[in-house]
Amino acid sequence: MHVVYPVVLAAVLFSIGVYGVLARRNTILVLMSVELMLNAVNLNLVAFDFWLRDALHGGQVLTLFVIVIAAAELGVGLAIVLAVFRNRRTVEIDRLRDLADPTPDPGDDPGPGHDPGSDLGPGHGPGVGPGAGPVSGSGPGDGSGSGPGPEGPVAGRAPGRGPGAAVRAGGGGS
Repeated sequence: MHVVYPVVLAAVLFSIGVYGVLARRNTILVLMSVELMLNAVNLNLVAFDFWLRDALHGGQVLTLFVIVIAAAELGVGLAIVLAVFRNRRTVEIDRLRDLADPTPDPGDDPGPGHDPGSDLGPGHGPGVGPGAGPVSGSGPGDGSGSGPGPEGPVAGRAPGRGPGAAVRAGGGGS
């Protein structure tokens, strides 16, 4: 048998795997495409080992190592995918770009006067810190804009959420 046939088949398999990695949105299908590329490499290793008539069968030994590594990669990859699915309820790659919590629904938009620094949590953003008290500034109605709005000191957050919620809500916690 000539070496061209398995090499062409391996090239086709590898190309399909590359297409799957680049075009797919589902994480499971991306992992399957990576496995397809590794199998194309294995086919090349065995074909060239047979064609060169290697006495030590180095291509076949490397193929066994690649199979073991691929099995370990698949096990770890599926464990990560299951953990992400438990937290995010999706395995689509486009929705998994951030390492932070999933974005809130569009109905939870805090509005035009929302301060982006207030999303950082306690201890970050204006009016939160040592000695700042419940709200920094003199209060509502003085034109400073730092007083509590209609939804409380931090717009869009439920009272009692997070370790400093009592301070932000004016409860005087420690």
